[in-house]
Amino acid sequence: MAYQVHASAIIDEGARIGDDSRIWHFVHVCSGASIGRGCSLGQNVFVGNKVVIGDDVKIQNNVSVYDNVTIERGVFCGPSMVFTNVYNPRSLIERKNEYRSTLVRQGATLGANCTIVCGVTIGSFAFVGAGAVVNKDVPDYALIVGVPGKQIGWMSEFGEQLALPLQGQSSAICEHTGDRYVLNGKVLSKEPRGD
Repeated sequence: MAYQVHASAIIDEGARIGDDSRIWHFVHVCSGASIGRGCSLGQNVFVGNKVVIGDDVKIQNNVSVYDNVTIERGVFCGPSMVFTNVYNPRSLIERKNEYRSTLVRQGATLGANCTIVCGVTIGSFAFVGAGAVVNKDVPDYALIVGVPGKQIGWMSEFGEQLALPLQGQSSAICEHTGDRYVLNGKVLSKEPRGD
């Protein structure tokens, strides 16, 4: 076994877990799950059958990653944040054929206790603040807070807020990395470096 697993964790036969991943106390990984390399699954994490998790993902304590959730490389899932997969659940009505897929793009951060309502895409390097409720797609690099989630700014890949308006023609430099970000309308992109 090329990954670490605590004795209290349950890894169902057939689950695929990449090298150098760490599976902590009371985690349950279902048989159909695919987890990349270098991941960390904190205490009491649940990973469903139809889940794909990329490399270098950190999932903090008490997070359930249900069927139809895809998490790309380098995503951070804060403590007790919530994914859903049924939009209008009822205990007495079977809706497993109505699961809505959720995609979390590379490098995004999902803050502690936030809720991601199923069927949305969280853009690359977006930042969802603690306790926010996301019920619509989130652009790349967007900073989202509140209930319901609302964009209040832009974040660098380093994880610092950029001094930019929400829309228009503008640019900003990340103080930590020197990377330049260009805002074109409502779309932010990082300028390629000419190294």
